[in-house]
Amino acid sequence: MGVLAHVAGPLGDFTSNSSRPVVFAAGIASFVVLAIVLNVLKQLLPKKSNEPPLVFHWIPIIGNTVTYGMDPYAFFFRNQKKYGNVFTFILLGRKMTVCLDTIGNNFILNGKIKDVNAEEIYSPLTTPVFGKDVVYDCPNSKLMEQKKFVKFGLTQDALRSYVTLITQEVEDFTKRHKSFKGQKGTFDVTKVMAELTIYTASRSLQGQEIRNSFDSRFAELYHDLDMGFSPVNFMLSWAPLPHNRARDNARETMIKLYSELVRKRRSGEARKDGEHDMIWHLMECKYKDGTQVPEHEIAGIMIALLMAGQHSSSSTIAWILLRLAQNSHLVEELLAEQKAVLGEDLPPLTYEDLARLPLHTQTVKETLRIHAPIHSIMRKVKQPLVVDGTNYVIPTSHTLMSSPGFSAQLDSYFVNPAVWDPHRWDAGNQQKYVDEEEGKDEDKIDYGWGVVSKGTNSPYLPFGAGRHRCIGEQFAYLQLQTILVAFVREFKLRNVGGSKDIVGTDYSSLFSRPLAPGTVEWERREKA
Repeated sequence: MGVLAHVAGPLGDFTSNSSRPVVFAAGIASFVVLAIVLNVLKQLLPKKSNEPPLVFHWIPIIGNTVTYGMDPYAFFFRNQKKYGNVFTFILLGRKMTVCLDTIGNNFILNGKIKDVNAEEIYSPLTTPVFGKDVVYDCPNSKLMEQKKFVKFGLTQDALRSYVTLITQEVEDFTKRHKSFKGQKGTFDVTKVMAELTIYTASRSLQGQEIRNSFDSRFAELYHDLDMGFSPVNFMLSWAPLPHNRARDNARETMIKLYSELVRKRRSGEARKDGEHDMIWHLMECKYKDGTQVPEHEIAGIMIALLMAGQHSSSSTIAWILLRLAQNSHLVEELLAEQKAVLGEDLPPLTYEDLARLPLHTQTVKETLRIHAPIHSIMRKVKQPLVVDGTNYVIPTSHTLMSSPGFSAQLDSYFVNPAVWDPHRWDAGNQQKYVDEEEGKDEDKIDYGWGVVSKGTNSPYLPFGAGRHRCIGEQFAYLQLQTILVAFVREFKLRNVGGSKDIVGTDYSSLFSRPLAPGTVEWERREKA
């Protein structure tokens, strides 16, 4: 027995060691299967009558993350058809309650601070991009003061001057950029427009000195910053993932640029001889308690301002050019409008001219309708809420989500909503929508940075609504129309080979944009 025991012992240990990985793998597989089974059984149990329906999912925590992330609008339409305008889904372990259509937009975007909160949702995403103590990394009252500071660059006089500045940037860009050498060629619309809008936004919103500091590599830096808004960062914004390392490097590079300029100006090394730009203005601003805006906050505000002026415009002007290349006859219609309204000699564009070019305005408007830059808007529930018009009670463990871009694609408001058609906005067209501009008698409100319409009853809200409504709406329309006017004057556009196809949408960030590359053929117009 002693001998047998002596032999059996080592053999038993050997068998145990060799089979340990197999046993471990089998254990993991069993655990995953059990978790899936329990998750499915839990979903099959009867629900409380006041809970929104839960979108079915197999895997806990992952939930519906993949299907939502691949195409949010397809996800919304599919589940609205099945569950109605209010339903809950699982996004990286979070319970997201979606409220669609205009009622959902109003419920979330006009929510009171005591009921819904944006800072708690977005701070994990925005703080690593913009830095500390700005945007969502500060109390809402401070954010409202910061918005008021940057309105310096959005006055009527400032906007009027931007048309000339942006036009000059576009004309210079189309002469010197490698993509536009010669009389005809092709260019990657998404990449090239990302670079151009860095120049137009920085020159107009931030001044000549900042503009002179930028070159093509800054478009790449801003792309890296943008990837900080990847949905996975709701949980993993701190993780040393490649896109987060690139984000942090881009932020530090930008903060260094702005901070060094502020230090030079405050030390007297840089004299205030030129234009009174945004940095000079922020250096003079004070909060209500009398404190100056610190250097790191000026840098963070400047990053946020440039990103706001560049990101949505970059995506939207790219979509505009891609759509015009798909419908090249509209490029000629736009040129004809300019000649008819402004004169055959096409004089320099002015701020006042923009309102006289309705088809240009409609082209921008229609592109924002069908290609909204932000597909999902979120708020943290601060106390149990009853969804308007329902008996659903949303607990504080949920996050609310709305999608103005979804309501802008509903056939209950727009005829053939999937079709890109700037003429749907022509005067006299009987369109079943409530245009935001028609809300003249709606309640007005001042959140601290100016009086605005609450404006949430419209299905068309490309710039949001409520206290977090984008204050740069006027600038965005101005920048987009001015770039459009310049491109129409300079180029004929069409898809490669005359194709009628359009590229897909990249939803890898919370800000959607065209999939790259989006290649378009251009031909320079003959000059008189």
